[in-house]
Amino acid sequence: MVHMRIVVPAHQAEHVLDLLEHTPSAVNVIFLERAARKPEGDVILCDIPREYTSILVSDLRELDIDTEGSIAIEHIDSAISSIAAQAESEAEGHPGDAVVWEEVETRTSENTELNGVFLAFMALACMIAAVGIFLDSPILIVGAMIVGPEFGPIAGLCVALVQRRRDVARRSLRALVIGFPVGITAAFFFAHTIDITGLTPANFTVSDHPLTGFISDPDAFSFIVAFLAGVAGVLSLTSAKSGALIGVLVSVTTIPAAANIGVAAAYSEWGEWGGAMLQLALNLTAIVLAGVATLYVQRVAYVRRRHAHLHDVAREAAGLPLGRSRNVGGAAYGKPPPEAPR
Repeated sequence: MVHMRIVVPAHQAEHVLDLLEHTPSAVNVIFLERAARKPEGDVILCDIPREYTSILVSDLRELDIDTEGSIAIEHIDSAISSIAAQAESEAEGHPGDAVVWEEVETRTSENTELNGVFLAFMALACMIAAVGIFLDSPILIVGAMIVGPEFGPIAGLCVALVQRRRDVARRSLRALVIGFPVGITAAFFFAHTIDITGLTPANFTVSDHPLTGFISDPDAFSFIVAFLAGVAGVLSLTSAKSGALIGVLVSVTTIPAAANIGVAAAYSEWGEWGGAMLQLALNLTAIVLAGVATLYVQRVAYVRRRHAHLHDVAREAAGLPLGRSRNVGGAAYGKPPPEAPR
């Protein structure tokens, strides 16, 4: 179940209450008259199944609640109520398969920000991977994969392409276009420092590290693994199973490949450099293709449910038109959220 806190202007409160009261899957509806001060208005609380969240939010946006008031969404860890269980059974679909698109937008918007912390993690991850290359240590390579923050803007780019959000696409590309060169440069200077200080392991050669050679030797399986990891990553982002994201990060060699580009350049091993560049490009392409395809399928399923909901009698009770949305493009998502000032 999901808990919603809705701040509504007084003239819209009855419409929202009618919408919730005529929705079988909405329970624990609480009305607090004139309880809100900033913005001024009434406060309405309710619990709804996860799979109904985005549909309800789209209706609320048609009532302009997102511009005249506010909508907050929180997850409920435990709901001990037979009424709540009945409400969940009224909602179409399974909670584990449901996508709360507003949640996805928030997650990706947060993870696409280019800031000092993001760049620091990119640099640290690439330097850890560089040590893994020097020592031919798969454990350090895996550690670098986990530390790397690159999946956030990659996922943000996928969401932006599916939802046609130019602002998110720009931020995601900016983070990737700047972040990877920063990581590669950090690995280059780190490797160069190791070389000039004489700390290079005696048996190390850039082109011969058998346990970690896969990061610069792309093949068909590199693309397949990256594609499958991209699907899993998007599913972990859009579902409640976010713990699966760690496995995704370990599956994709974007950070190790970026680090190997820097190490190979430091030692002027251009054949190894080219292989690492190809590996990085292959992985990024596969992840984006998989992410876009996965999100598109999920979007199509949601749009069908949203179109069916447009004929729900609860909309008529709330004063919303049946069979169509008030907002242009609202059949899928409602109005797009306003871009935050930057």
